[in-house]
Order: sequence, then structure tokens, then C-alpha cells
Amino acid sequence: MAHGIIGSHHHSMMASRVAMVAHLLFLTTAVLMLVWLLHYRGGINIQSEEPEQIFNVHPFVMSWGFILLIGEAILAYSTIPMDHRTQKMAHMMIHLVGLILGIFGVYAAFKFHAVAVAPDLTSLHSWLGITAIALFGLQWLFGFVTFWLPAAHERTRAAAAPAHVMAGLAIFMLAVCAAQTGLVQKSAGAASASEMKLINVTGIFILLYGVAVASAVAMRKAFL
Repeated sequence: MAHGIIGSHHHSMMASRVAMVAHLLFLTTAVLMLVWLLHYRGGINIQSEEPEQIFNVHPFVMSWGFILLIGEAILAYSTIPMDHRTQKMAHMMIHLVGLILGIFGVYAAFKFHAVAVAPDLTSLHSWLGITAIALFGLQWLFGFVTFWLPAAHERTRAAAAPAHVMAGLAIFMLAVCAAQTGLVQKSAGAASASEMKLINVTGIFILLYGVAVASAVAMRKAFL
């Protein structure tokens, strides 16, 4: 029994360390995205008359506000040193902010297409992104009704929890895949080799962030 407790504590510490690595990847990815959009692409402005500045809102919001925030919400149970209800509240609210910003990011893409007179939803990136946003919205509603409202029975919550975790991670990784396809498109049209390399490095860090978040959750669920 003592050996099991010690092992569980060890894996809990490992999960926390992996979560800390994810936080560092979060900060690195956020900085790289800002450098790309501000230095190479002329800034971020949803009200601009320049189509590219309008478009830049999309990768900014979808990375900072959707993918990175979703990851932080997933890690809330491992990184917020408070009681379970507070962790659950933080998890739910950060996800909600991420969803709202994700919807705004989609709006920015549609606005860019309208200003640039370009067709909507023609790329694999757009299909994956819209699917991720739609599934995430349904996932949030399911989680709110099942785990936050008092109407759900404890047995129902216990039975739904594994599926909720798995679905959440799957949608999160789908969002990461959508980001990768979008960055590939922009890398192909980069104005310089240095911009192309920065886009590629940003994509690598987004992928590493996704892997770190999923690994932290897997360790926590497998051993705690």
C-alpha cells in the first residue's frame, strides 16, 4: 500500500512537471506568434482597411485565445492548487473564454474573405477549424449540463467523465491539427525564408504544446 501511495505521488509530481513544460511552451508559442504577425505581417487590426491586418486577427485569436487557452483549461486540474470545485469552475470558465474567442477568430476569417472577395471554406484548414469549433461548443455544453448543473446524478457524472476527458483531448488535438494546416498554407506563401522558418518553428511549438498537455492529462488519469 505504501509503495502504491509513493508511486502515485511520484507520477503526480511527474504530471505537474510536464504541465510546467506545457506552460513554457505556451509562452514561447505566444511570443513567436506575436513576432510573426507584428514583424512580418504588418500588425493586427479587425477594423483595418487592409485585408491582411484583418486576417491577422484570425491566427492571433485562434492561437492565443483558442488553442492555448483550451490547453490551460485542460491543465487546470493539475496546476491550480485549490479545491476541486474551484478547479472545475476555472476549467469551465477558461474553456468558455476560449470558445468565445474561437468564434471571434472564425468571424475574423470570414470578414477577411469578404473584404478580399475570396471564397469561404475551401481549404482543409477551414474544414478542420470549423469542425473543431463546433465540436468544442457541443463539448462545453455537455460538460456544463453534466458536471456543473446539480440535476445530473453522481453515477451519470462518473460514467460520463472518461468520455468527456477523451473527447476533450481529441477536440484539442483536432484544433492543433487545424493550426498546423493553416500555418502550412501561410508558410508556402511566406515573403522570405526567415518568415517561412519562423512559421514552421511556431507550428512545431504548437504541436509540442499539444503533446505536453495530452501527456500531462494521460499521466494524471493513469496513475492518480
